[in-house]
Amino acid sequence: MYEAAEVALDSASRNVWFYIVERGRSWTFDDNGAFNTGSLVFLISGLVILGYAASLSNQSTYQGVVKVICGPTIGKLCEVCFIFNLFMISVAFLRVVEDQLEKLCDSLHVNETLVAEGETAQPWYLDARFTMTLLCLVVILPLSIPREISFQKYTSILGTLAACYLTVVVIIKYYVMENKVPFKREYTSRISSWAAMFSVIPTICFGFQCHEASVTIYSSMKNKCLTRWVVVSVFSMLICLLIYSLTGLYGYLTFGDAVAADILMSYPGNDMVVVVARLLFAISIVTIYPIILLLGRTVLQEAWLDHKGGSIYVTDSYERFLRITLSVLWILVTLIIALFVPDISEVISIIGGISAFFIFIFPGLCLVCAVETKPMDPKKKFCLVAWGVISILCGAYIFGQSTTIAVIELFNKF
Repeated sequence: MYEAAEVALDSASRNVWFYIVERGRSWTFDDNGAFNTGSLVFLISGLVILGYAASLSNQSTYQGVVKVICGPTIGKLCEVCFIFNLFMISVAFLRVVEDQLEKLCDSLHVNETLVAEGETAQPWYLDARFTMTLLCLVVILPLSIPREISFQKYTSILGTLAACYLTVVVIIKYYVMENKVPFKREYTSRISSWAAMFSVIPTICFGFQCHEASVTIYSSMKNKCLTRWVVVSVFSMLICLLIYSLTGLYGYLTFGDAVAADILMSYPGNDMVVVVARLLFAISIVTIYPIILLLGRTVLQEAWLDHKGGSIYVTDSYERFLRITLSVLWILVTLIIALFVPDISEVISIIGGISAFFIFIFPGLCLVCAVETKPMDPKKKFCLVAWGVISILCGAYIFGQSTTIAVIELFNKF
């Protein structure tokens, strides 16, 4: 159970949590706590429903559960959304790692310049694009090749500790920094406050999402039990809520409206405590990237084998070749896109909207379809179906709103 909790917590705790600080600047902290708590009910509910659906369908993948419970048509829709969402998450993760590497390389260049006064140009081996490419080749690719997600339990411990360290750094820096921005409480109308809250929903979905990996994590538990899965879900989401809330609060109190979308970018580049935080944060994202790749690769493998039908006999050597080829292609394409994406804000908005499918819509559909096939008390059945419908409607609203806003922002930039 604890291994599953580590992977689940690690999957959620590194989804660019610092970006919540930027998106929540116009959002009062009183509303923040209440809204996060309300969102947590849906987030945990989605995880529990997916665990229940996985136990009914006896499937080990998200798309497999949806296909068996909801039918092949919705299953195909799930596969398309699944691939697109995981691919965009991979791009966002690599873009964030590149930001951290750029700052780290700048710090190293400054130190080298102090030693050799005559050198001002940054050497080629400290270029962020070169280090990013080398990191993908030497670290990310070997971590992405294994077939099973259980391998990630060893790196997940490091990732979770890194996320906690970052939160501690942000809190400590608030108390030791002398040039903090004075905090001014801005009173806004309830209409403006609610509008700000709904605008930040996609970022919350992006920050808390681990639902894509939830079925695979549930299937990897040694003792699969729905009660234990509920404990894992609640524990993971509460820890994430604590990390996000403390980071967002103290980051805003430290820098005010001047806080960067990546809060670590707001600190000086030569601060060794922040340098270590950047390094650990980059490492933590590097350890979660293979999990995202594994989930996306599984869908691609299934689609390829279904396309070939029964014409291919899947040997171990062919499976290994296909797995390595898809892993290399996935990393290569996401790396190329990440190197040329100037800003991840629009990417995160789009991802947050699509995440509504996996957090709200598909779990709601699974609950409605599963309840219809099980004999139970009419009142209990009505309550479960009603909750499923509410979840679907909330997901549809979030997807429509966030996608519309993201598209409008993109058009405004051109």
